[in-house]
Amino acid sequence: MERATIKSVDGPVVIGKNMADYKIREMVLVGEKKLIGEVISIDGDLGTVQVYEETEGLKRDEDIISTGAPLSVKLGPGMIRGIFDGIERPLEVIKEKHGSFMPEGIGLISLDEEKLWDVSFKVKLHDKVHGGQIFAEVPETDIITHKVMIPPEVSGEVVEILEDGKYNIETVLLKVKDEFGKINEVKMYQNWPVRIPRPVKERLPIDKLLVTGQRVFDVFFPIAKGGTTAVPGGFGTGKTMTQHQIAKYCDADIIIYIGCGERGNEMTEVLEDFPKLIDPNTGKALMDRTILIANTSNMPVAAREASIYTGVTMAEYFRDMGYHVALMGDSTSRWAEALREISGRLEEMPAEEGYPAYLPSRIAGFYERAGYVNTLSGTEGSVTLIGAVSPAGGDFSEPVTENTKRFVNVFLALDKELAYSRHYPAINWMNSYSGYIPLLKNYYDMRLDGDLPDLRIKYLDLLHKEAKLNEIVMLVGEDVLPDEERLVLEICRVVKVGFLQQNAFNPIDTFVPLEKQFEMLKTIDNLYEKGKEALKLRIPISVIKNDKLYGKVINMKYDIENENLKKFVSLNNEINDFYGELASTYGDVE
Repeated sequence: MERATIKSVDGPVVIGKNMADYKIREMVLVGEKKLIGEVISIDGDLGTVQVYEETEGLKRDEDIISTGAPLSVKLGPGMIRGIFDGIERPLEVIKEKHGSFMPEGIGLISLDEEKLWDVSFKVKLHDKVHGGQIFAEVPETDIITHKVMIPPEVSGEVVEILEDGKYNIETVLLKVKDEFGKINEVKMYQNWPVRIPRPVKERLPIDKLLVTGQRVFDVFFPIAKGGTTAVPGGFGTGKTMTQHQIAKYCDADIIIYIGCGERGNEMTEVLEDFPKLIDPNTGKALMDRTILIANTSNMPVAAREASIYTGVTMAEYFRDMGYHVALMGDSTSRWAEALREISGRLEEMPAEEGYPAYLPSRIAGFYERAGYVNTLSGTEGSVTLIGAVSPAGGDFSEPVTENTKRFVNVFLALDKELAYSRHYPAINWMNSYSGYIPLLKNYYDMRLDGDLPDLRIKYLDLLHKEAKLNEIVMLVGEDVLPDEERLVLEICRVVKVGFLQQNAFNPIDTFVPLEKQFEMLKTIDNLYEKGKEALKLRIPISVIKNDKLYGKVINMKYDIENENLKKFVSLNNEINDFYGELASTYGDVE
């Protein structure tokens, strides 16, 4: 067989000759530096390879060597607390060995092969095992126990097994003989092709809330465990900050944060902040349940395209152990730009705005890997995908936002005007939506004593009504409105400032339990209903809107601690007493 060699180089795209026997999606080593690449098309004798490292210095007629396997990641202990690039190479290890700049041709290094892990086995000699079964446990961090699984394609009888003890990931922990007599060696890790979803037993209905502690999400636009969410917004609207808040405070077991093509300073902020943060759910360091994938805008563009798949494959692996995983992709627009660049270099026919015609199917393929499932290990697990979208100039009609909108169930539209007026999270309640409301009704009913979905609908309707009233106010002023509509404007101000706006730097307000969120909305509703009753007695709106009382309701988010919900009783009593006195005063006058 004639050796495959380089014919031409165009940025990250290399054309090779004598590649007829190579396979699509096969991983190859390109040139003398053995740069990592992936075969993306074969046309007769010519093959096209996208290279995941800088191709500067490659020459014609250098070899292209087959690895015989698709682009895969190594899944095993050592991923939690890790900081990787787009193809799972550990950045901290590379910095120690090679300095601040990543050299080419260092190979596909990933997990530490020397570190010893405490392994306790859950199966015995001669046990029958099946694909996905948990056969050992490794305490990976203070929070996460790594559950070592039989690879999905392996099943049979355990014919050899080690004792509990300390081993590295390359140690053969057990041997399994299948029904054909073949012996399969099982180690602490699995290699898995990043573009192929990991198998599950069955997909389950999505009916549990991903609690984030952010009121605008948990009440108005809820994200479900196993669901899909897009966070689109122009520059400076708070996409990264919104994802940081969700990553810090959501009740997922594991967080995977992908900095996909974002600026280096944003990823630096993540790397500096996360190690200092304490997880409110466990009291331990947040990094003890976090994986970071950094593929910034100055890194090779083709690796940016792979980083999304690397992250979601890691997420599926932890899901298969029975964990609930939340994956943040920041941002899928940069990933789509990588697709566009590679497509352009391949001279493919462009579709809208130069993006490839297969952009919708790639976006769909990514979001389809979310889900709440019954795993092969017999437990429940989920992968929740939350992708930021960065439309140029905040134009939501551009292809990436439009196509993302087709495939996600929660759309959290960030608004430039809200962000510039310091209203955070800057979620535009007019353009955002969640398709999980009817699916989560039972969850809310079981968790809360009352009907939160009905209150949500009531106040979303009021906010929409307020937007129409504001158009009239801008033309003719507020004074011409009837008192009923002026009350709507006043209550909507309370909802916006006292409920939807949340202070990430306030220790009480940065994370709010669902029970407190419900009490806050009920208190605002009590204020509104008492105000409407007062209007029926023809009490002037200037008297009904008591600044001191309204101020107390707005500041309840700071004044009432998350654990001290009894204070809501006294606040509601104060509201009732105030309007009771008004009613008796004006009733006597009449």
